[in-house]
Amino acid sequence: MSRIEVPMPQMGESIAEGTVSKWLKAPGDAVERDEPILEISTDKVDAEIPSPAEGTLAEILVAEGETVEVGTVVAYISSGAGAAVRATGPIEPSAEAASEPPAAQPAADVVEPAAATGDESGDVACTATSEERLRTRSTPVVRRIAQEAGVDISAVPGTGHQGRVTKQDILAYIERAGADAATPPATPAAPDVPAPALTSAPSPVPAAAPARPPKPERPPRARRAIADAPSDLWERFHREVEHPVFPVREGDRVETMNKVRRLTAEHMVLAKRISSHVHSVIEIDFSTVDRIRREKKARWAERGARVSYTAFVAWACSRILRDFPTVNGTISGNNIVYRGAVNIGMAVDLNPGLIVPVIRHADDLSLVGTARKIVDLATRAKSRQLSPDEIQGATFTITNPGVLGTMVGMPIIPKGTSAILGTGSIDKRVVVVTDPATGEDSMAIRKRSLFSLGYDHRLVDGADSARFLSALKELLQGFPEDA
Repeated sequence: MSRIEVPMPQMGESIAEGTVSKWLKAPGDAVERDEPILEISTDKVDAEIPSPAEGTLAEILVAEGETVEVGTVVAYISSGAGAAVRATGPIEPSAEAASEPPAAQPAADVVEPAAATGDESGDVACTATSEERLRTRSTPVVRRIAQEAGVDISAVPGTGHQGRVTKQDILAYIERAGADAATPPATPAAPDVPAPALTSAPSPVPAAAPARPPKPERPPRARRAIADAPSDLWERFHREVEHPVFPVREGDRVETMNKVRRLTAEHMVLAKRISSHVHSVIEIDFSTVDRIRREKKARWAERGARVSYTAFVAWACSRILRDFPTVNGTISGNNIVYRGAVNIGMAVDLNPGLIVPVIRHADDLSLVGTARKIVDLATRAKSRQLSPDEIQGATFTITNPGVLGTMVGMPIIPKGTSAILGTGSIDKRVVVVTDPATGEDSMAIRKRSLFSLGYDHRLVDGADSARFLSALKELLQGFPEDA
């Protein structure tokens, strides 16, 4: 009988973790190869995960609602002859199996047990519960630190999932142990001795400053383990979010954030941490676009197309983004990545919630093709029918708060991109126009909108953003008839 791991899968290049939303099988259930055994949620997309082999679901390690990193083992499948079947709970080894050595586990998930005498090690391995086995597992970094410091990892209080020992746990434990070991024993108080009689008044002696206790030092092995431990400060800063907790007052209502809200909150905090946000605003006249929409609306309707103002904006952006590689690029470490494709993310309101499906190779589409793609993605986004690939890989993003009446917004730049365009409401306004023939000014009513470009100032300069917005304004105000 062999035990096969079921890891949290990688559902996309930018997805680093997933949430177990539902188990479709219980421990002890028989499963077929490629039969769905659980549902996971990654970046707002739900997916069913198939069994990697035929056998029995032996053990579930991650409960519903728990979020773990990609690659984390979430369950074990027992396959081959002798696979035990039970209705509930983890599978207990049979009497024959108890005498066999435990199956070897990958180095990333198993801690080397302490040396044991006789047959005690086999008994411990067979009688340990799933919580105890999860409790003693940790990352290679944690195990190396514990080994170099001479620490038994099973004695370290863990704060991770079901008591799992994290890097912070082992370092704190070593530091406490070092401080305790270096604390000098208390010196017994000296007995009171009568002072000798003095025949004359003594000269004043300055009071001695109280002795400062020596600073406790860590044992050499602990100091070396901490010094050699790779720092994950920046990795955690760019990947982890912990929201502050505030007091609840009388009359307040408290509810747990759902998956979409939690992921949105985390993504927004991380995006603000990374990008240096600056915004520029420009006003655009939509008179030409409005005229084209009125003239071609019936023709487009015959083809089953619905062309919105947003489609005009997306088409125009796709045509000029290649002329502004920094706006269509991103910073990666100390490098600049200039994207080879124009993939436009279109923010969709789920009410409540937000999701950003992506129009891939938008610069290859016509105006009508762009409009069809927007409608298709928005429709399937609201019915939760998007695949993971359809919400990844954006090189530029458009969000349209103006559809709800907002005049202008200051949107947050999504991670992995350098700019986002916010479109305001298109309203009739009284403006000053100049007659091209006579050069005289006059008052007129025009449909106009305020656009804001949020850009990462690490990569995009203010002049670049101004040139981008000017090019977008020029293209929209003189929109081509044959787009």
